[in-house]
Amino acid sequence: METQKNSYILSSMLAIILLLLALFDLPYGYYNFLRIMIFIISCYSIYVFYKYEKILWVWIFVIIAVLFNPIIPIYLDKSLWKIVDIVAVIIFLISFIFNKKNN
Repeated sequence: METQKNSYILSSMLAIILLLLALFDLPYGYYNFLRIMIFIISCYSIYVFYKYEKILWVWIFVIIAVLFNPIIPIYLDKSLWKIVDIVAVIIFLISFIFNKKNN
């Protein structure tokens, strides 16, 4: 359990850092990398919160996974993506705090 808690904390911190970096003007390849990483971290978050029966969090991360999925990408305007990135940072931060408190 402790290992899973630590890996969730690390993955959430990584997601927050990657999403904050996305607010800068970076090469297009970074945003493809970001999609893959946030998708993977969101899927891991779904697993963790499902395991702890936190269904609301599961659905929140399902939405994030769908938005960032690299298989069938959703194309949004750059300014709209910045808003999505900020909202995702807030969600990962709140889930990080929530998970840290409840475990």
